[in-house]
Amino acid sequence: MLAIRTRRRKAVALAAAAVLAGLAAPSLTATPATATSATTTTTSTALTTTAAGYDETYYKDAIGKTGDSLKSSLHTIISDQTKLSYSAVWDALKVTDQDPGNSGNVKLLYSGISRSKTLNGGNSGNWNREHVWAQSHGDFGTSAGPGTDLHHLRPEDVQVNSIRGNKDFDNGGSGFTNSGGSLTDSDSFEPRDAVKGDVARMILYMAVRYEGGDSWPDLEPNDAVTNGSVPLHGRLSVLKQWNDEDPPDAFEERRNQVIHDSYQHNRNPFVDHPEWVEAIW
Repeated sequence: MLAIRTRRRKAVALAAAAVLAGLAAPSLTATPATATSATTTTTSTALTTTAAGYDETYYKDAIGKTGDSLKSSLHTIISDQTKLSYSAVWDALKVTDQDPGNSGNVKLLYSGISRSKTLNGGNSGNWNREHVWAQSHGDFGTSAGPGTDLHHLRPEDVQVNSIRGNKDFDNGGSGFTNSGGSLTDSDSFEPRDAVKGDVARMILYMAVRYEGGDSWPDLEPNDAVTNGSVPLHGRLSVLKQWNDEDPPDAFEERRNQVIHDSYQHNRNPFVDHPEWVEAIW
């Protein structure tokens, strides 16, 4: 039954990606990084680019590498970024996570709800700033750095955010109010199918970006769901599966572009090259 469920999820995810992005799903193999000609999604500001273009410029020092060498090169590349204050994140999320079907709303990550941009705050019915890499996993707080990095900060319903808490990611659990298909149990959280890959690529971005320099902790993925306050996040084997099953869609690609062009001026390499997940881990 699990195998059937997995194949069905993968088929749905791949079909959705093809419709939204006009792309074939990338091949996920542990081969050296190579240039591709996959076309990224045009953003709402008419900014168009290709992965091949970034391979020749932004990623040029990573091409041809694999394993620790690829990870190290990507770390150097994406560490060149503009840092935001935590208060500035509010307005940034209203742009990065704007609902494609309603410009006055943001799309909430785990629940999938479209909610007014003006309803940001800490009360029931509001949306707030969810740290996908739980900030307690490394105790980095909300100071400029990992605590304000837009590549893993997403809008979410206040109560859903609380239910997720600082749990590691894994399969299994039960639904809850405004879950949108997400599940949770005593020690883990499973996002809805449509954003499983997004979550995986955000966690793994953080593991590459924050390597113990900049006075921040060395963030790393592992295969546990009991990480608590240590700078680790799991479950790696499941995150890799989600990256495979749910390739980047138009929303995720646009988000990566907007963060690069308008805010931090760095990219999540696993949105541009999801196959690099397998090449490193």
